[in-house]
Amino acid sequence: MIQHQLSILARFRPEVLERILRVTRHRGFRISSMNVDQLSDSDNVSIELTVSSQRPLTQLCAQLTKLADITEVEIKQQESRLLRTQSAM
Repeated sequence: MIQHQLSILARFRPEVLERILRVTRHRGFRISSMNVDQLSDSDNVSIELTVSSQRPLTQLCAQLTKLADITEVEIKQQESRLLRTQSAM
């Protein structure tokens, strides 16, 4: 299973987190962690999301950028748990 870390910048609206969760689930990704911080002196939030799946990350990113109130989606990190486990042997 491959883990990906995404950084999402969005306008803070009550429904924005629900939309992100729904799209992530529909695209076949599992959320491992999520951190949301409101940016000071603005109406925006920074969302750090760690997801895992065997599916291509480009599908998820393309769908997230289409959501209303999403300003930016950036891939921060990608790692494969299987490779890390094998290299430890």
